[in-house]
Amino acid sequence: MDKEKQQQQFSLHENSKNEGLEFFRVSHGEKLLTTNQAVGVSNTDDSLKAGVRGPTLMEDFHFREKLTHFDHERIPERVVHARGFGVHGYFQAYESMNEFTKAKFLQDPTVKTPVFVRFSTVVGSRGSADTVRDVRGFATKFYTEDGNYDLVANNIPVFFIQDAIKFPDVVHAIKPEPHNEIPQASAAHDTFWDFVVNTPETAHMIMWLLSDRAIPRSFRMMEGFGVNTFRFINDQGKARFVKFHWKPLLGIHSLVWDEAQKLAGKDPDYHRRDLWEAINMGEYPEYELGVQMLEEEEEFSFDFDILDPTKIWPEEIIPVRRIGKMTLNGNVDNFFAETEQVAFHPGHVVPGIDFSNDPLLQGRLFSYLDTQLIRLGGPNFHEIPINRPVAPIHNNQRDGYHRMTIDRGSVSYSPNTLQGNAPLPTPENGYVHYTEKVEGQKIRQRSDSFMDHYKQATLFWNSMSNAEKQHIIEAFHFEVGSVMDKGIKQRVVDMFNNVDGQLAIQIAAGVGATPPSAPGGTGVTTSSPALSQENTVMNPRTRKVAILLENGFNYQDISQVMEALKANGLQAEIVSKNLGILTGIEGQQLEVGKNYLTTASIKYDAVYIPGGQQSIKTLMLQGDALHFINEAFKHAKTIGATNEGVDLLLNSAIQGVAMAGTDTQDQLITEMGVVTIRNVTDINTFSQEFINLISQHRHWIRQNKKQMIPA
Repeated sequence: MDKEKQQQQFSLHENSKNEGLEFFRVSHGEKLLTTNQAVGVSNTDDSLKAGVRGPTLMEDFHFREKLTHFDHERIPERVVHARGFGVHGYFQAYESMNEFTKAKFLQDPTVKTPVFVRFSTVVGSRGSADTVRDVRGFATKFYTEDGNYDLVANNIPVFFIQDAIKFPDVVHAIKPEPHNEIPQASAAHDTFWDFVVNTPETAHMIMWLLSDRAIPRSFRMMEGFGVNTFRFINDQGKARFVKFHWKPLLGIHSLVWDEAQKLAGKDPDYHRRDLWEAINMGEYPEYELGVQMLEEEEEFSFDFDILDPTKIWPEEIIPVRRIGKMTLNGNVDNFFAETEQVAFHPGHVVPGIDFSNDPLLQGRLFSYLDTQLIRLGGPNFHEIPINRPVAPIHNNQRDGYHRMTIDRGSVSYSPNTLQGNAPLPTPENGYVHYTEKVEGQKIRQRSDSFMDHYKQATLFWNSMSNAEKQHIIEAFHFEVGSVMDKGIKQRVVDMFNNVDGQLAIQIAAGVGATPPSAPGGTGVTTSSPALSQENTVMNPRTRKVAILLENGFNYQDISQVMEALKANGLQAEIVSKNLGILTGIEGQQLEVGKNYLTTASIKYDAVYIPGGQQSIKTLMLQGDALHFINEAFKHAKTIGATNEGVDLLLNSAIQGVAMAGTDTQDQLITEMGVVTIRNVTDINTFSQEFINLISQHRHWIRQNKKQMIPA
């Protein structure tokens, strides 16, 4: 296939939708109503009856079809990853990876490969909230020239268990308890922590789960990890071990726990709304695809087993090579048809990508397909438009539930002579499994190389900043503090004493358990900078700023700041007591975006208060406005004020922060993420400092001065 034809067949339309789905996309506006058999419908408000007050007749095929379809509109919910949100996009390689893999979508930088990505939480039901503390799914379907490839990833690089046979156990333990179906979308209960203390291999994953990684700021600001070990295979048949990474270009950022809990109540759709709005505004999320690669002869060169899914490959030892970029630029047209019916499977690979003996991966290769068969009604789920490859399908599989293909001809078997043995196997271009030599006795036993459960958990703890460590401790206090069984609480303390002695002491202090009698730890003193979010990219684009305003505002202040925010890709929204139009000192008018009933500080990354004496006097009388500021300060967000706006900050509960006084002239004062300036008309210097502070995400120095944080 020449490059021009390949580009035409496998690239995206401008709207980013997989072109193979266009036949199935239908707009119903200004169309005549029909049945599913395309028969016109004369009346859809009244069933066919024997007389106007008589019984409904069975021959009313429209009534029966309409009700039957409604009765079956819901398909079984996913056991895990039930709450998800999907978007379309494309992937482009940076350079040919032919030296390492023959996967065609990783060869030509000019080719755009369509993708569909589904982000999700793991534990909660479809009706749960987006911002719960949980692992996030990050599954990508590549519609490649060689067929579909699914990279089924999480936002945490390790997992709870080492062998897939324990997957039902960890899911049963973390799901709502069966006797009362409580709690929803939470690990803060007895059965989960009972499983943890009886399964020490969970230690590393628990450290990640209780870190800020489990409450991301948005899907656009979290990493993705393939978790399992795969193989790259090149044209010469040479294999290398590989792990996959998605690196967001906006950096890796998180919520704080109090904020995540409040968002779950005020806006349970926070993450999906954030992604939907970003794409609609043209702020397309971008992620670089990275790979860690190991030569086969290096398999046993480390103090961890590279096939152990509870272990990372430290990036300082095995660097991540960034090989391409994914851009997400198309929202779905129909949530059910696309997001809910999409089926991912780690066994959906293309030539050039193969498996390893990772025991968790080996089980996933069975489980995902088995799940799709029951969720999507049989073996033909690949014919649902969102799952259908853009490459043609030819095989002898026939019939079954929901078959959509109309197969012509009498031959449906191989080998055959009636059809020239077609469809023909293709040894040259077909998938060939890597010829790994395998031998050994049949045995139910784990490798000794999988038995170290604590060293990498210590490495993770050592790698955290002081603020991140404090968040982990507080997460233990909430999660384990919610456990009713005192024996389990004590066993958690004793278990994590194996990770770090001081960590165990601080856990015990918050959950009412006895500190360990002897100091613990693993002796690991090293750290990995890649594990801390403090070392991430600080890109302020798409951050949201709330501007608190009332009538009598200083238009010159607000216009300069809004112009600077827009120029740097930030979004500003005016928040006031009432919706409608506000009028400035000199008569300029601005429209309110949200009032205090329809929004809260937890939905913004920063707060700005412009000058205007009348506006500030009104705001000082509003408890909601003062609470908005106090809460933003508590959550370590950037706060800025100009001219009379500083007075509102001085009347809030913020304490111990230096601010511009009434006698200062053109003096910019910045302390602990609060920036103020007075008695100026040109506030460009303020604007740039305000944006610089927002780009730092949070100002954790406040966390170390709790006495000044408003309740």
